[in-house]
Amino acid sequence: MPLVDEIVVGVVILIGVIGAAIQIYPGSLIVAAAVVFWGVMAGGAVGWTVAVVAVVAILLAGVIKYLVAGGHLKRSGVPGRTMLIGGLLGIIGMFVVPVIGLPLGFIAGVYLAEFARLRDRARAWEASKSALRATGLTILIELAGVAVAVGAWVVGLILT
Repeated sequence: MPLVDEIVVGVVILIGVIGAAIQIYPGSLIVAAAVVFWGVMAGGAVGWTVAVVAVVAILLAGVIKYLVAGGHLKRSGVPGRTMLIGGLLGIIGMFVVPVIGLPLGFIAGVYLAEFARLRDRARAWEASKSALRATGLTILIELAGVAVAVGAWVVGLILT
């Protein structure tokens, strides 16, 4: 694969890693697509192995993050409906306040949903903090999957 193409793939991977960290666009899917593209273009055992490792790592991280976050929220007593409301307000917030609207809307949505359900400010704030911790865990898990995919790609670059 020409050096220019590998640089372009690297830039796309970097954009994906940023997306995985800031959670505004599907960064891990961008990384997976870029690594799979590289693997197909590089071909051979190394290219295909790197592509498979990247896809498996990102899929595994996707499954694990939902299991871990769901368990954390269940233990905290935050219902799924509250998370849905937080997510919806986060999406609205993303369009109302650029860059920081998603997390602000999410926090506000969780707080408002829990306050409406519990009628207790302190417990609503605790639920919001639990939701934030769960979100942080999902970001870290997604970044771990992306890191494995990027690591596989770097090893593939070295070997080809």
